Amino acid sequence: MDLLSWVVTSMFENLSEKLNRTFKSLRGQAVLNEDNIQEALRQIRLALLEADVSFKVVKQLIDGIQDKSLGQEVMTALSPGEQVIKILRDELVEILGRDTAKLKFSSQPPTIILMAGLQGSGKTTTSGKLASWLKNGGHRPLLVSVDVYRPAARDQLKVVAQAIKANIYEGQVADANTTTVERLAKEARREAANTGCDVLIVDTAGRLHIDEQLMEEMQSLKNLLSPQEILFVADAMTGQDAVRSADEFHKKLTLTGVVLTKMDGDARGGAALSIRNVTGQPIKFIGVGEKYDALEAFHPDRIVSRILGMGDILSLIEKAEQQVDKKRAQEIATKALTGDGFSLEDFRDQLRQVRKMGSMQSLMGMLPRIGAFSGLQQAAEKVDDKQINRVEAIINSMTPYERDHHEVINGSRRKRIARGSGTSVQEVNHLLRQYAQMRKMFKEIGKPSFARRLAGMKFPGM
Repeated sequence: MDLLSWVVTSMFENLSEKLNRTFKSLRGQAVLNEDNIQEALRQIRLALLEADVSFKVVKQLIDGIQDKSLGQEVMTALSPGEQVIKILRDELVEILGRDTAKLKFSSQPPTIILMAGLQGSGKTTTSGKLASWLKNGGHRPLLVSVDVYRPAARDQLKVVAQAIKANIYEGQVADANTTTVERLAKEARREAANTGCDVLIVDTAGRLHIDEQLMEEMQSLKNLLSPQEILFVADAMTGQDAVRSADEFHKKLTLTGVVLTKMDGDARGGAALSIRNVTGQPIKFIGVGEKYDALEAFHPDRIVSRILGMGDILSLIEKAEQQVDKKRAQEIATKALTGDGFSLEDFRDQLRQVRKMGSMQSLMGMLPRIGAFSGLQQAAEKVDDKQINRVEAIINSMTPYERDHHEVINGSRRKRIARGSGTSVQEVNHLLRQYAQMRKMFKEIGKPSFARRLAGMKFPGM
């Protein structure tokens, strides 16, 4: 599962790099004054505009940073660069929302979630992802498509429901009109109540652009179902078009939240930073891949920390808790940190557990880009995830004794291992060198002195 691989490594990469260059130039300044803050603000403004952030949001950010940078809120304990990072972080969190927005559930099931959006935004797939997310949270969702105009859309939702093993209400469609849409919606609500489904997700019809018929139909469904949530599904790759569409839907329907899809694509981040400001409604979820489990709750403070190079340790911990065998991980960690008995078998098991959490680039993207972690960031950029498969193949070609006693692997054994794994002797040699370095590094990390150095690292604004 390669989830938030995602937001920063693809979507916010350019913005993050430009902002960090600005902070680097400020770190050499002794104090903040009118001249250096104006130059920093100019660079921040350009970085945000190039990331497709709306002009209104950029102005609000810049004004806030300028007022606080030159005002009474400057913390004398921080350097100029750290002060600006902290102020920018606070302003970005304010714009994206300080708290993680949660779904509202009805006190009398079923909870109704109305999915809105234009055609091609990923609304149907997102409906399925949301159903899967709810199932994992202990709910029993029921899916229904009321897109009576496109049979393919109804068929797609059926395929999605089968893939995630979720309930779906199909109903009968004779005529493509609003009356049929309302009938399907009422029947689905009754079906949810009768079958014990506590959430009904309604996948509505989309259009290539906003029109009156679409809005009238959506308003009709809203009046009929009185949904607890009206979620607008927006394609993050469309940038400010997504922001304008969200604004139009909100004016007509009063949205309760937004789901940004295709966050793992070639988006520039502007939609995420603009859409909440324009609609006043929170981003509740982000789609970060094609798989049906690739939906994540949107944590504003974590996203901002990653944009500013501070990492996202909390999300990394959550990923580990979800994917890693804790007992086995503890055994491997104990061996690794003492430097004794950490075998190639353990190394392979650790690789398998890490791979469950996502790509190396995505995982390293959650670490801070400063201090002891900066070298890991640079190393991750050079990692080809296919290389991990080759490493595993090499270890699999070894005998159990060789995995436990790497020192016995001589020249002839290396040739045999290379042939068995479909690799070269050079690759086998490289792996063994890496393994030896890793044993040494883990032993160093296990020393109390490393923990003291780590505790002394400064993370501005956190």
